[in-house]
Amino acid sequence: MLRIVLADNLEVLRTLDAGSIDLIYIDPPFNTGRAQTRVALRTERDEAGDRTGFQGQRYRTTTLGATGYADSFDDYLAFLEPRLIEARRVLAASGSLFFHGDCREVHYCKVLLDGIFGRASFINEIVWAYDYGGRPKRRWPAKHDTILWYAKDPAHYTFHLDAADRIPYMAPALVGAEKAARGKTPTDVWWHTIVPTTGKEKTGYATQKPLGLLERIVKVHSSPGDRLLDFFAGSGTFGEAAAKHGRSCFLVDNNPEAIRIMERRLARLGVEVEGKANCNAYA
Repeated sequence: MLRIVLADNLEVLRTLDAGSIDLIYIDPPFNTGRAQTRVALRTERDEAGDRTGFQGQRYRTTTLGATGYADSFDDYLAFLEPRLIEARRVLAASGSLFFHGDCREVHYCKVLLDGIFGRASFINEIVWAYDYGGRPKRRWPAKHDTILWYAKDPAHYTFHLDAADRIPYMAPALVGAEKAARGKTPTDVWWHTIVPTTGKEKTGYATQKPLGLLERIVKVHSSPGDRLLDFFAGSGTFGEAAAKHGRSCFLVDNNPEAIRIMERRLARLGVEVEGKANCNAYA
């Protein structure tokens, strides 16, 4: 079951039963201090156009629309803290929380999470590394995000390593043909491309994360039939990953445009959409 709710996520979290969720992934706003926007364009060949493409060919662009949200908070940690406290409360005894951040705030968020979950509950810092966009000349280009993994009970949590996708060996000749063909399990550094600009996966949401990244979290850190939650749901990638692998997922966002994108994206999987925080029926 996939369920989408348009609401303040704190209000929704307070309606959920304690211990009712097996896995939480959240990708909250990064507090960049600016609006996050994604502009949709149509391009057509035109020698008098406004854009130069491959081999110097000219194109005319037409703006079709834009999506986005404000990404600035007076006190980011004060905004997150009550939501993370509720997240821990609703986690099942063997459940985990994955917190997706970037270099601006993730260090402060880790201290906050240590205080809520306990330092022993911190299991891994996962680095998602990618390569795209510009390269500034005055500093090293920032080409990674950080995902913090906390288990509610550090002695008892879901971890199906055999379910992980396998990755190529960097020196396959050194391990032999059989191992090279099978590949190896990932480490805490996950190399994965961003969502391609012209790919089928693209929804137009400003900060969409790639499906493959969240499929790995779903497959390894939950079991078929489990109940999953993303209360900063954005484009709904976590929900698609959950449904693809036989999990139910509850998606919450307060941005109407995000709700529209998720409803369109997940329609083929069967989804319920609500416009208010009345969520006790989730099970």
